[in-house]
Amino acid sequence: MKVYKTNEIRNIALIGNAGSGKTTLAEAMLFECGLIKRRGTVDGKNTVSDYFPVEKEYGYSVFSTVFSYEWKEKLMNFIDCPGSDDFVGGVVSALNVTDMALMLIDAANGIEVGTVNQLRYVDDLNKPLLFLMNQMDHEKADYDNTLASLKEQYGNKVVPVQYPIGSGSSFDGIVDVLKQKLYKWKPGATAPDVLEIPDSEKEKAGEYYQTLLEAAAENDEGLMEKYFDQGSLTEEEMRDGIHKGMISRSLFPLFCASAEKNMAVHRIMNFLSMVAPSPLDVPTPLNSEGEEVKPDASAPTSLFFFKTTVEPHIGEVSYFKVMSGSVKEGDDLVNANRGSKERLVQLYTVAGQIRNKAEELQAGSIGAAVKLKDVRTGNTLNSKDTENKFDFIRYPEPRYRRAIKAVNESNSEKLSEALTRMKEEDPTWLVENSKELKQTIVSGQGEFHLRTLKWRLENNDKIEIEFLEPKIPYRETITKSARADYRHKKQSGGAGQFGEVHLIVEPYTEGMAVPEVYRFNGQEYKVQNRDTQEINLDWGGKLVFVNSIVGGAIDARFLPAILKGIMARMEQGPLTGSYARDVRVIVYDGKMHPVDSNEISFMLAGRNAFSTAFKNAGPKILEPVYDVTVSVPGEYMGDVMSDLQGRRAMIMGMESEKGFEKLKAKVPLKEMSSYSTSLSSISGGRASFSMKFSSYELVPSDVQEKLLKAYEAQEKEE
Repeated sequence: MKVYKTNEIRNIALIGNAGSGKTTLAEAMLFECGLIKRRGTVDGKNTVSDYFPVEKEYGYSVFSTVFSYEWKEKLMNFIDCPGSDDFVGGVVSALNVTDMALMLIDAANGIEVGTVNQLRYVDDLNKPLLFLMNQMDHEKADYDNTLASLKEQYGNKVVPVQYPIGSGSSFDGIVDVLKQKLYKWKPGATAPDVLEIPDSEKEKAGEYYQTLLEAAAENDEGLMEKYFDQGSLTEEEMRDGIHKGMISRSLFPLFCASAEKNMAVHRIMNFLSMVAPSPLDVPTPLNSEGEEVKPDASAPTSLFFFKTTVEPHIGEVSYFKVMSGSVKEGDDLVNANRGSKERLVQLYTVAGQIRNKAEELQAGSIGAAVKLKDVRTGNTLNSKDTENKFDFIRYPEPRYRRAIKAVNESNSEKLSEALTRMKEEDPTWLVENSKELKQTIVSGQGEFHLRTLKWRLENNDKIEIEFLEPKIPYRETITKSARADYRHKKQSGGAGQFGEVHLIVEPYTEGMAVPEVYRFNGQEYKVQNRDTQEINLDWGGKLVFVNSIVGGAIDARFLPAILKGIMARMEQGPLTGSYARDVRVIVYDGKMHPVDSNEISFMLAGRNAFSTAFKNAGPKILEPVYDVTVSVPGEYMGDVMSDLQGRRAMIMGMESEKGFEKLKAKVPLKEMSSYSTSLSSISGGRASFSMKFSSYELVPSDVQEKLLKAYEAQEKEE
């Protein structure tokens, strides 16, 4: 393969809702360019994009797939992204390393919830966008309605470059507005006859042409002047105007095709090679220090690794984008994240499992390397002249969590290794070995996501696993002040143990002062703040420890032991064994023995005094509450709202967004366990949601009572 310069490179994310035909379009493109001799099919389980066993098993894309081909003196790099929202990580990473998005729309289903979700990422990243209305041969294909829906979202930015002649079984032609030609296919043919536009279509084609002409001219002052002077532009000038309009996101071209029948695929390939932006045309990426890193082939080399796969007989395949400089086989680079040196022995451009040797890849290129010794997803490799790091990819928060364990405990270590490897392949996985919950918690994007994980573990790694209901990380706190004392005394021949601690506990809020006097049961307790320690707890909140000892009642050397005992009880709260938080403890008195007092005595005395005081201080259980945003078609809004209210949700607001209703609520994590499945059932798979941790809030009294009884029963069993 020849060495392509940066201005000859096109990087495109291929996105769209599940079932819109992305994998089929990829097959058609690779067939057209001659990289494959026969087109595979999803049903036939022999496509270039879906080549992993789990993808063949389920018939859907799980991973994003890089495929590159040479076309019209350009290097076309595509990333075919999964359509299911459960595998959105592939979409997010692809959009961050490509320079535009090609969005497929199913002509039969129009704009679906997955379309809306992916468009949100495109808009957030300000990526140029081209729409391709696919499956025009479907019996329910509806070009006009789908175009109207797109215009509802983006207004007149959506400009048809093509429109179909017929639909469903009668679809056999496309009017190309830009070329002012009719492409017509004979039955079974993939190459069209190029004809003049018939009289019956000239008026409609003329209207579309005028719209496209004006939209193209608006993006360049010189073109606008020529348009005003002459009333027209050449095809090349219009392409230049469309190119500039795409870069500024003031114009989103719309094409149409049937990828399955390879109708109009050749035309879209030609258009993309001529009009899609190069890495030089889009905003310059920033490194982690906020500095621009221009895609300059003569600059020092920086490679950003955005994807890792583990493939049979090969091992790890690491995919990267050349952010600056160029890279050749045999180059020695330094890992900016891990400090290690790395030699790139072999470089490739890829199309699924097909690897083509690349002697050199210049700035803007997307390539792959195999068997790198110490590179992880998100790492940057640099030449010795630079110290760039890149961390621009932001993945969505997980929405579905389960505890996971190996059925056979002897496989626990093997399971841990497999989960670590899978997170490299899909960074939207979160894996936590929770000391608090005594469970390994796997969090992902939905039930579909976890079901796929289970299949891979059991079929690829031969580890039988089970999912369990995850425990909830409750917290304990108090709502009023309380006082307690405890004497620890033990005598068993020789030196004994003695320690007595008197303390006060109260709920703590940031910045609150220590009162000089506390009253309990009609008795006053004066305190003197001799020293205060604020401890930020690993699990959130604070413990504030106040030394108010006067007259040497307890020697200062025993205070750390008292604090240690209190901390031990904070780690295993008195109510349910959950972490405690936001408590102030004032140690104001106590006793010690000149011989028998030691650290263990005061640690136990402090622990037990704290436990007693905590239980008398209006103890309450806190639960994690999440901000939940649901995007749902209007007809399902009532059912979705009722379901949320049944989950103890607090509805925070509603608004409309691009044809969908957006519902915002605060929902306890406990109630979100099966929400992914329920929402899909309620909406027929047309709604989606996101969730993000908000705060810890008090549980209702009836819920607290159930939790206390459950913990009591568990303690008896143990």
